[in-house]
Amino acid sequence: MEMENNSSDIFYGKIILFGEYGIIFDSMALTIPFTHFHGELSFDNTYNRYKYTDYDFARNSNAQLESFSVYLKKILDEGQLEVDFDFNNFIRDLDKGLYFESSIPQGFGLGSSGALIAALYNHYTANKIQGGRSVTKAETLELKKIFSTMESFFHGKSSGIDPLNSYIQFPLLIKSKTDIETVGIPRNKINGDSAIFLINSGKPSKTEPLVNLFLEKCADPGYSKVITDEFIPLNNACIQNLIDGDMEPFFNNLSRLSALQHEYFQPMIPTSFLPIWKEGLDTGTFNLKLCGSGGGGYLLGFTKNLTQTQDYFHAKDMEVVTVYKSAR
Repeated sequence: MEMENNSSDIFYGKIILFGEYGIIFDSMALTIPFTHFHGELSFDNTYNRYKYTDYDFARNSNAQLESFSVYLKKILDEGQLEVDFDFNNFIRDLDKGLYFESSIPQGFGLGSSGALIAALYNHYTANKIQGGRSVTKAETLELKKIFSTMESFFHGKSSGIDPLNSYIQFPLLIKSKTDIETVGIPRNKINGDSAIFLINSGKPSKTEPLVNLFLEKCADPGYSKVITDEFIPLNNACIQNLIDGDMEPFFNNLSRLSALQHEYFQPMIPTSFLPIWKEGLDTGTFNLKLCGSGGGGYLLGFTKNLTQTQDYFHAKDMEVVTVYKSAR
């Protein structure tokens, strides 16, 4: 089977703008597909002699898919995955050198495994639920359940949100575990030199140990009270402000959320970024927050002055990756 380059077979990374950690306690969350990083199923040059790529990367990806196939066979046989997945065809393609050609960095909180799961479901599932903005709430929850089961191979336990975002390819507003919908973000309200950006911490992160640490901290009543009484309300307010296009209260709430994370989520923030995070708060030039579980990967930033922010990080030899920039 020859795989052609088709835009409908390309799956994007994701950014969770708001909702990291709070979603564990059923807070709201807002995720967006990030087209700068993407991936697609392909074959290495042992099968397609006209394919030019990083051969070692392709072979490592193929080996990872081989391991995943063992898990997939198990959940299919046990009835845990109720989809018409063409497993035999998947195995034949693995033997031909199937791999996931991806620019999404692994372990950086940008949904690399989510994009892979979305691609596999899309390519090998008969009678699949179609993605896109027209997907119903019931279909969204069904997809989330399917993706959660499939992606658990990579994370031990998965919410299914990453592959869901990659598959639907629209911003998702998660109001609760059972209430998820596509949503528009009114970009015309984000004006001036405002921007959303990413900063690379320079090292990968592991989600599971940090989530476990967070849950341990929440066993302390004082810490848990901060999360439920301060963190989650600020998180939800930022989401609602952004969706409504209320930018002044958005940046005010965002600054408070950033300060709260700097105080209460320090183990999740790379040590070298703690003073940078604080400087952004003190000067008001930018606000940083976790992008996913933290510990490494990318940090997410918001600014009203992108030019000044870029100059600041360039002076530190750090690249600002722009997620969204307002048209002045």
